[in-house]
Amino acid sequence: MTELFDRIMAAHRAIRPQVPVTPLERSAVLSAELGCEVLLKAEHLQPSGAFKLRGATNKISTLSEAERRRGVTTASTGNHGMAVARAGVLAGTAVRVHVAAGTARTKTDAILALGAELVVIDGPPIEAEASARRDAAASGRTYVPPYNDPDVMAGQGTVGVELMEQAPDLDAVFIAVGGGGLIGGTGTAIKRIRPQTRVVGVWAENSPVMLRALEAGAIVDVEESETLSDGTAGAVEAGSITFPVCQSVIDERVLVSEAEIARAMRRIAEAEHWIVEGAAGVALAGLVRQAEAWRGRKVAVVLCGRNIALDTFLQAISAA
Repeated sequence: MTELFDRIMAAHRAIRPQVPVTPLERSAVLSAELGCEVLLKAEHLQPSGAFKLRGATNKISTLSEAERRRGVTTASTGNHGMAVARAGVLAGTAVRVHVAAGTARTKTDAILALGAELVVIDGPPIEAEASARRDAAASGRTYVPPYNDPDVMAGQGTVGVELMEQAPDLDAVFIAVGGGGLIGGTGTAIKRIRPQTRVVGVWAENSPVMLRALEAGAIVDVEESETLSDGTAGAVEAGSITFPVCQSVIDERVLVSEAEIARAMRRIAEAEHWIVEGAAGVALAGLVRQAEAWRGRKVAVVLCGRNIALDTFLQAISAA
């Protein structure tokens, strides 16, 4: 944990100015509704639309000149691919992104618009990942994982450093959990700087992969269903470095339904006029579920991204 924190602090310096410090905005409407002081960490305002830019930028910043010339490759369902594409452009590094055929068109179009090469794999995301790893081995390109990498996790952990600089007296932080890179890195920074701040992990009921691993004490196979929180969906790699970190830093665990996620997305749109994706809705839904326990206290919610098709967003909130 000490080594990871040192990496996070180094990343906090290394990713500037390519990655801006995002605002931590107090929501007057949500604070009044929920009875606690609600601060929204606006990661959806990142240039790539999600927190993933932090990890991608930090990883590429650690490459040697020769590695940058050879380029990088990755696999993604969208946000990570866009982040690597943008970070690569800014670093002058060629980027190749492998995606499953079912990846949202809005996200693949954005990856291409950022100047990356796109490789579409006729299969699920796990096959796109396998393809990207084969590509790295054959081409000499560096593979940039979405979460299972110390430099990627350190980049994501800069969210925690910013939170502690912006609101050093936070009582709790609510974070959606997928592979564990965001909450692992952010939680590590928070626990080192202010141990009494509670780190609350929130999962979609339809994709509780890391939650079931934490409950079992080991990474296990979990059956998933379609979820609005596509950014947190998917299996956790066996042996992932994020797993023991999540075991150490997550204080509380919350599971939310698809209906709760949709209502949270609608709540943010009505209160702040922001469009956010399902994973951001997950984090707020976790606070709504636990609001009574945090009455009168100061809490932050990490709004991790905005990359959702408008039709999908409208359909979700209309049913909420």
